[in-house]
Amino acid sequence: MKVVLSSSAEQDLMDGFNFYERQQQNLGEYFLNSLFADIDSLTLFAGIHPKPFRNLHRTHGRRFPFSIYYRIEDGVATVMGVLDSRQNPDRIHAKLSGRG
Repeated sequence: MKVVLSSSAEQDLMDGFNFYERQQQNLGEYFLNSLFADIDSLTLFAGIHPKPFRNLHRTHGRRFPFSIYYRIEDGVATVMGVLDSRQNPDRIHAKLSGRG
C-alpha cells in the first residue's frame, strides 16, 4: 500500500522534532527516525488498526508516546496526524476533526 503524509502530519512531526531537540541534542532526529519507521510499516499493516475517530485508523509509535492517525482511500493510506498520546482525548479529537 502507498503511504502519504498530509501537510498537517508533516507539521506534527516537525513540532515533535523541535520539542525533543530542545530536550537533548539529536533526540529530535531519533524521534523522526522512529516515527518514520512506524509510518513506513503502514505499507504492510494499514487497515488492521482500530478506528477510534470517525474514519481514521490509529496505531501507536513504538519508541515515543505518539499515535499515528490515518485513513485509507483508493489503496492509499494518508497519515492525517501524528499526535502526542498523552493529550486529553477531546483535544486530539478536536485537532483531527479539523483535518478532513
